[in-house]
Amino acid sequence: MISISSLKSALAKLSKAALAAIAVAATSAALAQSSGPFSSSPFRFTHQDGEAIYRNVCAGCHMPDGRGASGAGAYPALARNAKLEAAGYPVLLVVNGQKAMPAFGRALDDNQVAAVVNYIRANFGNAYTDRVSTDDVKAARH
Repeated sequence: MISISSLKSALAKLSKAALAAIAVAATSAALAQSSGPFSSSPFRFTHQDGEAIYRNVCAGCHMPDGRGASGAGAYPALARNAKLEAAGYPVLLVVNGQKAMPAFGRALDDNQVAAVVNYIRANFGNAYTDRVSTDDVKAARH
């Protein structure tokens, strides 16, 4: 059994981003059962606006300003990110995940994925004007 002092010592060494990620993971089941931005059975986010989805789903790792973070893990910056120029790239990442990025394809519908990708590609110093459609997201799911 781990002692309280060992736990406190370990937590003190973690970055704010790592602690945020741990908090999200530890509370996701409880949040899924509460009212608010989640529905249950199956677990789905309810926000429809890209900015609201970003704030409630993405900002915990990629930070509210989109600059990313590093510490216990690396969370890539979305701000001024040239990889976002090809609209299909962020769609595939949001739907299917990659490495430490979890897949959100089951928790977000096609409209929500398109909304959050369009929000990210048009904000944080990004100025990509070609919009992702729900058909683009549907294609990425197959």
